[in-house]
Amino acid sequence: MIKSAEVYEKLKKYAIFDNKITNNLINKNQTYNNLFNYRLKKSFKIFRIEKNRYTFYNDPFLISSRIIWPSYISCLSALNFYKMTAQTSNRMTIIAVKNKKPIRFSNTIIEFIKIKNNNFFGFEKIKYNNFEIFIADKEKSLIDSVLLKKVSFSEIKDILCENIKTLNVNKIIRYLKKINNSSLTKRIGFLLEGLNYDVYGKLKDNLDLTCTKLDYTKLNKGKKNNKWKLIIND
Repeated sequence: MIKSAEVYEKLKKYAIFDNKITNNLINKNQTYNNLFNYRLKKSFKIFRIEKNRYTFYNDPFLISSRIIWPSYISCLSALNFYKMTAQTSNRMTIIAVKNKKPIRFSNTIIEFIKIKNNNFFGFEKIKYNNFEIFIADKEKSLIDSVLLKKVSFSEIKDILCENIKTLNVNKIIRYLKKINNSSLTKRIGFLLEGLNYDVYGKLKDNLDLTCTKLDYTKLNKGKKNNKWKLIIND
């Protein structure tokens, strides 16, 4: 029978593990397996994520994109990771294709946002603290933030202005055309044009005729921009 110390070391190779993984290592009955995990938790060697899900690592960023599959880290959580904003939050945004209730882990609320399958793209697998995590690229982090209204529009403007040279504008255009959301395209297209990027011709086919307020956090009052069909309310 494998020794407890050996089990600990093998389990540490998993970002998240459950009773099934523990049972495969211990090769005992379910009662003993549950007792083993219980003792680990009581000794503060592991942290409970949710029922039958544990980790050795008190790091929400490490475990959050592994709780449900498929999913990826995005919005403010990703923008902060890329050092594109100094704004922080005790909430992590995870993009997924199915619903899941929020989880509180290590004083952080991990929220899961369900989006359409067609919009589930623009993320990658990267190394983080010797494990692999799934996170939106810079461009999709920005787009998700506007699409889901998870970051204030004033902050979005600052992020674009301060980081535009590190962003791939052609990729942003490609993502906008693929998502094909008129309000999203108007807002980001207008901001890009304000930074001297000639994007209107590439995006105009994705715009509807309805006037949309530029800043989704403010009242729908302001001067009308006929070109982008926006109410400039910032």
